[in-house]
This record gives sequence, C-alpha cells and structure tokens, in this order.
Amino acid sequence: MKTKQYKSLLEVKDLQTYFKTDAGIVKAVDGISFDLNEGETLGIVGESGCGKSVTNLSIMRLIQSPPGKIVGGEIFFEGLDILKLPENELRKIRGNEISMIFQDPMTSLNPFLKISTQMVETIRLHQKMSHKEALAKSIQMLQLVGIPVAEEKIYYYPHQFSGGMRQRVMIAMALSCEAKILIADEPTTALDVTIQAQILDLIVELTKKMNTAVILITHDLGVVAGMCDNVCVMYAGKIVEKAKTMELYKNPAHPYTEGLIKSVPRLDRAHKGRLFSIEGQPPNVIDLPDCCPFHPRCHKVMDVCQHHYPPTKDLGDQHEVACWLYVDEKEFPND
Repeated sequence: MKTKQYKSLLEVKDLQTYFKTDAGIVKAVDGISFDLNEGETLGIVGESGCGKSVTNLSIMRLIQSPPGKIVGGEIFFEGLDILKLPENELRKIRGNEISMIFQDPMTSLNPFLKISTQMVETIRLHQKMSHKEALAKSIQMLQLVGIPVAEEKIYYYPHQFSGGMRQRVMIAMALSCEAKILIADEPTTALDVTIQAQILDLIVELTKKMNTAVILITHDLGVVAGMCDNVCVMYAGKIVEKAKTMELYKNPAHPYTEGLIKSVPRLDRAHKGRLFSIEGQPPNVIDLPDCCPFHPRCHKVMDVCQHHYPPTKDLGDQHEVACWLYVDEKEFPND
C-alpha cells in the first residue's frame, strides 16, 4: 500500500517571537520549527501561556509591535517568506490563503455591523466579486455551516446569535475565500460540551471537503486524538515533542507529554482515585535560564536538566523529543 504524498504548504523554521516588558524579555516563542502539509491537521498543545497562540499570530503577522516582535526565524508559505513580504502582498494571503478562527467569536465579530456587511466585505476584499455575488456566496457559506434560514439570518447582528451560532459564522467567514490553511485557536473555548462536539465535527467535515490544512491550537488532548494527524507539544515557548498523533499517545517520550496524557479522563478505564495532575506551575518565561524549563516539575529530573537545555533527538517514525533522557551520557556537557 502506497503512502499518501502531501504537498508542503507551510514551513516554520526556528521562529522566535519576543515581547519587551519592564520586567524583562518574554521569549513567548523561542526557536520552534514545524511543517504543515496539504490536507493535514496539525495539533499544537500545551498549558496556557506556553506560546501556542503567539506562534499562530506570528504566522499571520498579527503580533502587536511594540511590545512584541518577531526577532528571528523564517515562515514559508508555498515558498514565499511571509516575514519578508510587504504589507500589501501580505493582505492577499491573510484571510484569503490563510484564515483564522479566534477563541471568542463575540469579540472577533463587530457588534455594530450586520453579519452580511462583515462577510460580504471579507469576500469582496479578497475575491473579484460584485456585491450581489458576494452576498450569494455568504448565504451559501452560512447554509454550509448549518445555520437555518441563512437568507434571513445573514442580516442579523452578532448579539442575535447564540455562542455556537456565532462560532459557525466565524467558520463560514474563515472558509468563504476557500483558504488553503485554517488556523483554529481554541475554537470551542466558550461553548458547552455538546456544541463543542458539533463545531469540531463541522470543522473536520468542511476542511476535508475543501482539502484545507488545519492548525488546531488546544489544551485538550482528547480533541487532538480525534482530529489531528500530527502533534506538537509546547512548553515555555519551545516544542518539546513532535510526533504522529497515534505514536504520541502510544509512546509519549517527554515527561511533560506523559503528564498531559495521564491528566485526560478515560471512560474506558475503571475509576481509581483522583485524576492525575502535573505538580507545580508553568515557569515565568521572562529571562528564562538556558536549561530545561520543565525540570522543577519533572519526576525524572537529572542534574544536567538543571543547567543545560537538551538537544532534539530523532526517535524514528517522525517522532522527535527534546529531553536529556534520550541523549547518550557521552554527549552530556562537561560542566
């Protein structure tokens, strides 16, 4: 059986995004690299503050400056270095080739404008359509995401929709220009469990239909298991482990990844005491020392972890981990 070959859409190489504050330099994203292929769903997981959202705002070049700045790295979209594009060229990609669904649809939609105004403006900005054609496309997209009586509700204001319906509107807007990449930044955060499942199923269905690649930002490993082909686990601005989804769940290598997986409630196992939790708190990322930032919380910590950051090791089958446990002692630093 032949392995399906994908076309590479996005390459992120050694991306560094820092924020200058009065207290010091916040290295929100500190040298991360990953690829995204056509039709692939990539999950980026980790606790709050690990750099997930900043990574994807950097891809869209939406980092507020000051205080934030992309200080290093490269981001290639179909061979074009996004970081070197002039603003007028970037606008042709942002929202058209690469779209984003933000966490809270109420703050992402303009409360003073009807949905029709916002959707038509987006479509006409990126595609050569008349107002009538853009309106018809908007209604079609609302129907596609399951909004009933779309030809009437397109003239609603955002507050006239429920949270789940507003999120459907955001998905319709994000996919209305038939983007090649969809970035979903915790798209179900403010929704109840039933609506969460509907929204996630909708994203899967629509992106498969359009062959759209997806970057899913989440802290929910249960969502990742059902949606993603590959996973990047982030901690303190760095990718500590990267693997195919099933490989990550079967053979988690980094102690942090192990902890995240153990923290997920399992319906297929008998209840045995309290749910596992990782001890301690995520580190303050201001002026972090050059060592493993997870070592104060790690039950497998060694002396070298407290003084040096580990190199990334290839475990085979596209599985990589940055942990001293997988480094030969002969390679340990002398000091």
